[in-house]
Amino acid sequence: MLRGMVQRVRPSLYISVDIEADGPIPGPYSMLSLGAAVAGRQDAGGYVAADPEAATFYRELRPSGGEFVPEALAVSGLDRERLLVEGAAPEAAMREFTAWVREVSRGAQPVMCGYPAAYDWMFLYWYLMRFTGGSPFGHSGCLDMKTLYAAKARVPLRSVAKRMMPAGLLSRRRHTHHALDDAIEQAELFSNLMDWSGA
Repeated sequence: MLRGMVQRVRPSLYISVDIEADGPIPGPYSMLSLGAAVAGRQDAGGYVAADPEAATFYRELRPSGGEFVPEALAVSGLDRERLLVEGAAPEAAMREFTAWVREVSRGAQPVMCGYPAAYDWMFLYWYLMRFTGGSPFGHSGCLDMKTLYAAKARVPLRSVAKRMMPAGLLSRRRHTHHALDDAIEQAELFSNLMDWSGA
């Protein structure tokens, strides 16, 4: 009976997401860029990694909040003044993102994954709800890679850092603080973590 129940569960389609923002919280501060890459698919038969460059999404957004932290802008190198003129309207960008998620996850349930997920999910979910009224991930469809590593490595969550991970788990790509670059890099990390048997 349990086996039959497992087979009826819809597959999960894991989407690595990275955002760059100009402050610590959505609302007063803005998400300035959004990158996403399909990491892989999991069903009752197991996890299958995807080519993280094969299905991607990237947008730079017009700031929606009035405040910003200069140090946060320095991390991404994004020009807030340029984005006020050239950035996509948040409503349009989030509608396009939702349509992309639905297209790539057809036949599966989309799950956002991030490293760490908390910051990126906070902005992503807020923007989806604020500008489209809904989320293709639901209200809890996210998975934190730091938590996944901590559980498999049997170490305390707050001790987790990429520099402490086995080299074979890490992507060979550089972490550039460009949202799409980092989403692709983290998609590779996620697939490595899913395949890793743990400590």
